[in-house]
Amino acid sequence: MVLGINIVNGYTGIFSLAHAGFMAVGAYAAALCTRYVFTAPYLFPLALLAGGLAAMCVGLLVAVPSFKSKGDYLAIITLGFTLMVQSIFQNAEIVGASRGMTNIAKNTNLYWVFACLVIAVIIVNRFIASKYGRCLKAIREDQVATQLVSVNVRKAKTVAFALSAFLIGVSGALLCHLLGYTSPSSYGYTNVVDGLVMVYIGGTGSITGSITGAAIWQIIVQVLKELGTWRWVVGGVLLCLVMIFLPQGIFGYKEIGDVWKRLKARKGNKGRKEA
Repeated sequence: MVLGINIVNGYTGIFSLAHAGFMAVGAYAAALCTRYVFTAPYLFPLALLAGGLAAMCVGLLVAVPSFKSKGDYLAIITLGFTLMVQSIFQNAEIVGASRGMTNIAKNTNLYWVFACLVIAVIIVNRFIASKYGRCLKAIREDQVATQLVSVNVRKAKTVAFALSAFLIGVSGALLCHLLGYTSPSSYGYTNVVDGLVMVYIGGTGSITGSITGAAIWQIIVQVLKELGTWRWVVGGVLLCLVMIFLPQGIFGYKEIGDVWKRLKARKGNKGRKEA
């Protein structure tokens, strides 16, 4: 999920709040597939793929208003999309309405999660190294200048939203098949804040930052679980503090390899000075 959010919010520089909606679409689509279509456990990868593709199709629709909107306006549009998706599932009897879906096959395990994470890291790494990834970085720095050098900004944003939605949809599919249950209330403001905290703690525009932020936040959540629902208040406060004092996060626009090279360079410079 965090890798998907980082494609849009980090590499493209667009402040989107649509990730909870994408996650909900992926979760419900995959749950329906395992219940009615891919019922056998060995067909679980197809259900994950279906959840990701369903979220991707919705992501293409969300990409349309991003062509002319930016900043606060795009944040409001994507938040409205998330609330709209939540409301649709709350009133759709086919998926249990506000009661949610129960008795979902618990096919998710550590092996599936790790496999999906490795595949997601490879996909994002290759994507950022491609021409689309370079276009996204250019858009992040200056969208007008990027258009002036004949970059198709609309196409780049569309691809970014589609890939982001796909990864987030797969994460939703994994989550609902881990819990065996999913409901519209799971994809509201809490989920929105949860994703943003992990992205901005770990670092925007960084695969290493995405993994680090997710790990740190999950540890914090477990440590503070005695606080009950108040732990999410801590998450909101933490997000505010990170945005003020560490706006790029721990690994903002850097990977672990870049940090290692800098440490080696500093050590080499220190050695030469001593010599």
